Amino acid sequence: MKIGRLLLRLTVGSLFFGHGTQKLFGWFGGHGLGATANMFDSIGMRPGNRNAVAAGLAEAGGGAGIALGLATPLSASVLVSTMLTAINRVHLKSGPWLTNGGYEYNIVLIAAVLALVEVGPGELSLDHLLDNERTGPGWTLAALALGVAGALGAHFAAEAYPAAVEAPADATGAASSNGDAAAPTETQEAGTAQ
Repeated sequence: MKIGRLLLRLTVGSLFFGHGTQKLFGWFGGHGLGATANMFDSIGMRPGNRNAVAAGLAEAGGGAGIALGLATPLSASVLVSTMLTAINRVHLKSGPWLTNGGYEYNIVLIAAVLALVEVGPGELSLDHLLDNERTGPGWTLAALALGVAGALGAHFAAEAYPAAVEAPADATGAASSNGDAAAPTETQEAGTAQ
């Protein structure tokens, strides 16, 4: 039995599970679905609610799959997809280094889950128990390709969804008391990052 694979699966999988449930339910100090949906809207992942649910389910489900060693290539592919989307929408503009808000951590996570596909989840896994291990370079490339396809699909679907149209300041066009346009309504604020 190889303990390194088990530790990697449990660590990476449980952290992804936690991250997904932060989005979906606000567990582990997360902000929950409403705030996550607002953030997704603000980065152009429209509609925010649909994309927040999809990302949360992918991270929680993919993380659970990796931790349990279940459907390892498929579990890895959904995690690759969410990480590539995060790189594209949030981190790419900041360069590679995490200290600048970059994407190095996302790349490490992608490499970790793909490495698990390459070597397999190990003896202490549901894939092994069910005699359903799919490992090797072909499965690794398939997981990567499916992850890329998922990220591209999410990107193009979000781009095809129209951005929210801002309503005029008020019916008369009057400015607020501070000289600026009237304060945004709750509906308008829902589309901005907090």
